[in-house]
Amino acid sequence: MSNQDWPAEVTPETFLQMGRDVLARQPFSMLIGAELTELRPGHCVLQLPITDKLKQQDGFAHGGVVSYLADNALTYAGGTAMRVPVVTAEYKINYVRPAVGQRLIARAQAVHVSKSQAVCRCDVFAVIDGQEKLCAVAQGTIAKLGDANATSQAA
Repeated sequence: MSNQDWPAEVTPETFLQMGRDVLARQPFSMLIGAELTELRPGHCVLQLPITDKLKQQDGFAHGGVVSYLADNALTYAGGTAMRVPVVTAEYKINYVRPAVGQRLIARAQAVHVSKSQAVCRCDVFAVIDGQEKLCAVAQGTIAKLGDANATSQAA
């Protein structure tokens, strides 16, 4: 999530639009066609059409694409739960089946939130002919982004 002031109370529609505005500022997300379809504090649904350019040599979505979707959904879930600018500190992903279909859907949720980090989970599904099939499970730690001045001085 980006540096922004989080209003104490916003409508669900406004909250979703805020998230879509952040996504629109992510060039890679725009390049591959990511779509933010649900967003509320601690919960995110991010989707992506599976196009030929996102497939690997055997015809299913590349693992890096599935991983991107999980990472970004985890970060949205953690950032909206904490309501501060965040980054992914770490995550792990298990691929449970090839991502074959027309679309990927990542559903992430924060499972534990503190002032400095959120632990989040994400399931990634491939949609084929309207049926969802679990293709990956991820868990990650989303960390509060430090003060920009302190970060630039440390580098």
